[in-house]
Amino acid sequence: MNPQYSQESLDRLKKLERMQNLGISPYASKYDTNHTCAQLGAFWAEGTRPIDEIIPSPHATIRVAGRILLHRSFGKICFATITDGTGKIQILFSRENCKIMKNNEAVSELSDESETITAYKFAEKLLDLGDFIGVQGELFFTHKGERTLFVESFSFLTKAIRPLPEKWHGISDDDERFRKRYLDIVMNEEVRDLLIRKEKFWRVARDFFREKWFSEVDTPTLEVTTGGAEARPFITHHNDYDMEVYLRICVGELWQKRLMAAGFQKTFEIGRAYRNEGSSPEHLQEFMNLEFYWAYADYRDGMKLVQELYQKIAVEIYGTTKFEYRGQSFDLAGDWRVIDYVDIVTEKTGIDLLSASDEALAQKLDELGVVYEWDNRERMTDSLWKYVRKTIAWPVFLIHHPKLVSPLSRESWDFPGKVERFQPIIAGSEVGNGFSELNNPLDQRARFELQQKLLEDGDEEAMMPDWEFVEMLEHGMPPTCGFWFGERLFAILEWKPLRECQYFPLMKPREE
Repeated sequence: MNPQYSQESLDRLKKLERMQNLGISPYASKYDTNHTCAQLGAFWAEGTRPIDEIIPSPHATIRVAGRILLHRSFGKICFATITDGTGKIQILFSRENCKIMKNNEAVSELSDESETITAYKFAEKLLDLGDFIGVQGELFFTHKGERTLFVESFSFLTKAIRPLPEKWHGISDDDERFRKRYLDIVMNEEVRDLLIRKEKFWRVARDFFREKWFSEVDTPTLEVTTGGAEARPFITHHNDYDMEVYLRICVGELWQKRLMAAGFQKTFEIGRAYRNEGSSPEHLQEFMNLEFYWAYADYRDGMKLVQELYQKIAVEIYGTTKFEYRGQSFDLAGDWRVIDYVDIVTEKTGIDLLSASDEALAQKLDELGVVYEWDNRERMTDSLWKYVRKTIAWPVFLIHHPKLVSPLSRESWDFPGKVERFQPIIAGSEVGNGFSELNNPLDQRARFELQQKLLEDGDEEAMMPDWEFVEMLEHGMPPTCGFWFGERLFAILEWKPLRECQYFPLMKPREE
């Protein structure tokens, strides 16, 4: 397909050809820097770090590279602003001192068959917004007090054929913004900073578990059965084995529990999960999760660990435990309130989930105007809880879910019909899920048989049984606490839709 170029792009192609005629490659292979824009900014920020940690001398030669964001000429001097992804720096070209690198040599002039131009004229006339250059020079302040790098020589690195979006407005159309996420990040510092915080979010979580002596593991992403959660999977075909396989819907729950049986005591994994379901501000089909498993611990141990983790993430990334989401304020500090799943639903709806008939559940859902997809008891129970969940603003732990909606949770000895499960709830959203794992193989087999019946009756979100997992339990698995959380927590702390928090959200192909 031939690209459709604008007149501006055609003009840039002419500049590219002219550069080549002058002996300058429009696409370099490398450039050796000794600083980033962020390091230069730290040098100028008084009191941030000792100068010796950043550059040896205020007059040392600086080598930095980046993309041109601003470019303006004033006759004998030319200013530009470049960014390298860590920050920005203003640079100054001077007609009297400017040189360009050609064949590893700094030269003041360039010649082709038609004319000779100065390096300064090259910088003034042939550089465009979006181009990448490398510059070498010294730091100084302009008479207006603006920190600037005086360019002694520069190297041309990459010619941008298509222009950047207009500086002040960026890309306003969401479809175009997500489709050209790379431009959105260049033009919108808030997006770039958010994604940097996201990397730190997972780094803090990883360091937390390593400090607690959890072993980081990796488990299969292609599975014969999608155990570990209730969700509709993506299906693909394994050509070599000639069989259907599924993209995992959780991050190795049944596999990590096999590791508990194998003698591992603490494991965690950070990875992608896939669910072939609808999209919403809090739901996407592909997302990042973390799951941990802790032998000889129960759900109350897990609650303490998760509260500590979430508070650590908040303080280390945002410097606070106080946030807002959807107009609701919440504070992650202190000990969180604990509420009972059945009790809170009874309090808000008048329905006892353990004793009410199926007809009573359906009647209450209709009365509340709640739409539910399947009329089996498990789905109706879950739909009533989701109605109630929206009323909970402050951080709480939801515990003691009905056994029916928790196929992998250990049943409570003290509360028959309920399980040792916990979910942190923040601003009406579930931001994790954990429980004392079911290690009774007879009970697990019976619950899988119930899930199999739900699948056969058409419930596409019922859990797919894993009979080899039951066999593992028959060999014996120690008491274990398991938990998962993911990008939804990050999105809530950022007060952003989940889609905004992904580097490259899935987009439908453009219609030709």
